[in-house]
Amino acid sequence: MAELTPENWRRVDAYFTDTLVGHDETLEHAVADQDAAGLPAIEVAPVAGKLIHLLARISGARRVLEIGTLGGYSTIWLARGVPDDGLVTTIEAEPANAAIARASIDRAGVGHKVEIRIGRGEDVLPTLTGPFDLVFIDADKESNALYLDWAARLGHPGTVVVVDNTARGGDVADPAVTTAQIEGVRRGLAMLGADPRFDATALQTLDRKGWDGVAIAVLTEVVEGFDDVGEP
Repeated sequence: MAELTPENWRRVDAYFTDTLVGHDETLEHAVADQDAAGLPAIEVAPVAGKLIHLLARISGARRVLEIGTLGGYSTIWLARGVPDDGLVTTIEAEPANAAIARASIDRAGVGHKVEIRIGRGEDVLPTLTGPFDLVFIDADKESNALYLDWAARLGHPGTVVVVDNTARGGDVADPAVTTAQIEGVRRGLAMLGADPRFDATALQTLDRKGWDGVAIAVLTEVVEGFDDVGEP
């Protein structure tokens, strides 16, 4: 058995990417454009992009909500996963990021399936009308519980909810780490475990982005009584 090292897990990730995802000039162009504009390199890895794409297809999603557009890389994956008359609504706080994303999304040929709402999630989410069939949460981690609450409000029983970046290099399980981001991830995970609206699990991931994780949930019912920090 190979030793678990960054070099080896990145080799496996490259093998999975080459074998199961392949190279896509449109997606690679989207990443290149966001890099050239100085956006942080925090888009999902190709294997994770393919995962959310497949989840959209498996769930039969027609309406998708994405919280955190960045340069549009994950948005393109999601838009490719919905039918031609489907719609991905994606929220981006920074207008400059949204402009880069719009150009990449249009170039990918899925612009007619994507609407970008510019503004902070906490401000935009109350203006949306559901239901959404899949919700992908990949924005500021401090607000994960707030975003999960809105995912439940805007979803329906059977809605798939995906939360990215849930392991944070192992820090999520280290009680000595109490940064705002890590505490936000913990609140979100605690909410997924305690809130009866969700049935969830989480997996650690090792890919080109490093050691992290993803939580996947299904919305089971619509109930009131849980606040935005996941406590009754």
